Amino acid sequence: MKIIIIENELYLAQSIASKLHENGYETETYTSIKSAMSSQGDVYLLSTNLPGQNTSPLICHFKDKIIILMVNYINNDTVGEPLKLGAKDYIVKPFMIEDLMRKIEHYKEYQSLKKQATFYQEYMKNLLIDIESDFDIKTLTTPIVIETNYQRLVDKIVFSHAEATKVLLTFIPLNNKNWKEKIEKSSPSSLLYITELHELKKIDREALFALLPSHNFILCSTSNLESNFPTITLNTESKLYDQNEVLTIDDYVKFIVNSFQYKFPDTELSKKLGISRKSLWEKRKKYGLFKKK
Repeated sequence: MKIIIIENELYLAQSIASKLHENGYETETYTSIKSAMSSQGDVYLLSTNLPGQNTSPLICHFKDKIIILMVNYINNDTVGEPLKLGAKDYIVKPFMIEDLMRKIEHYKEYQSLKKQATFYQEYMKNLLIDIESDFDIKTLTTPIVIETNYQRLVDKIVFSHAEATKVLLTFIPLNNKNWKEKIEKSSPSSLLYITELHELKKIDREALFALLPSHNFILCSTSNLESNFPTITLNTESKLYDQNEVLTIDDYVKFIVNSFQYKFPDTELSKKLGISRKSLWEKRKKYGLFKKK
């Protein structure tokens, strides 16, 4: 991690740099905003007591970085406005280097978690991009049980709902032996996404149903479920199957036609299935798998 120090009091800047260096940080020191604009760092320690210099351009330019203000006193000019522009935090001079490092490590961890969250969001969107659904997530209310023939369909709806409503998701797969503890310790403000209901024995299902009334949840079930909770059914023909699932011939044909009918002409598609074009047409008619124009 590289820390850029912008401070016109040379002795103070050197003292901060020396102590940070002793604790494993790489540092660069600048005495002016202009010279620091071309710097490349992870953290910016910015003094707000730079006579005749405007800190706003630097804050706006590096607002995606960790900017910590070093201030002599707190007011709107030294703290309020810079925080609005993108600075992350402030520390009042004189300060202990340990307090400064705690702030640096806190924002370093926060930034890392933010990047991880962005990565997983993008990954999940890409993973579920081929799942088709005409369900309007604006109509989804919780708590709710969703019965489905395809869990990944519900995955897509749940993640879309969480993104739209800015709600915090807590994922609880019931094949995890600590599922009960995870539910009990979950945040009251979070939405529980509960899956793998088929893994539970009857007595454990009863324990689950006894816990749920005090929580906000979406429970995904791949079979019919008798409960007192609001329930909807969402099914799809555009399933993707894993290598451990054995398909009937009809399910296989439906899967292949759904997946590849826009990639291959009917002549080639029927050849790959080992059937005639007429047979392919008959199966399209039987399963309602006609191409959309």
